[in-house]
Amino acid sequence: MNGLLETELLQTAARLVVEEGLEYGAAKHRAVKQLKLPARTALPDNESLEAAVREYIALFCADTQPAELAALRDLALVWMDRLQEFQPLIGGAIWHGTATRLSDIYLQLFSDDPKAVEIVLLNQGVDYEATRVSGLQGATDALSIHAWCEGLGEDVGVHLLVNDTLAQRGALQPDSQGRRPRGNAAQLRERMQPDAAH
Repeated sequence: MNGLLETELLQTAARLVVEEGLEYGAAKHRAVKQLKLPARTALPDNESLEAAVREYIALFCADTQPAELAALRDLALVWMDRLQEFQPLIGGAIWHGTATRLSDIYLQLFSDDPKAVEIVLLNQGVDYEATRVSGLQGATDALSIHAWCEGLGEDVGVHLLVNDTLAQRGALQPDSQGRRPRGNAAQLRERMQPDAAH
């Protein structure tokens, strides 16, 4: 793929991520369609797309995105604290600092009993929808909740991915850029300090 075409593909995908809240994979495929490129077009990697998303946010959302990110991080911490017995880790756009009001919250939870999280939610009177998704180590249960976000004044999707405790070991392996892909509540609070990088 030539450089110009790749740039156009990245910019289109980044717009879809920010403006429509699409996940990276879906945004890349939609961008290929929108640009009328062949279905077999090579897709850019996630690191390149994340850089394009950061650029898009800096250009078009610099006045609104920081407050939206802060509101989502606050809500994520509420759920991490509520479910602390399952050693929650947060990743994705909220962890990396590229989330907007359209972003959902994804928490990785760890338990030897996959039903334990459901029992806690039921005991807390929380409605959820259960599905199967690909997790840290193959297919896993995902419990999805609509949670009110005070800072945004609207409901936000919170997705709890329930992993076997053995999956914890690989969950914090650095990514290809040497960055930590996820963090716990204390590490997220650290990132929320005014002088933090993200």
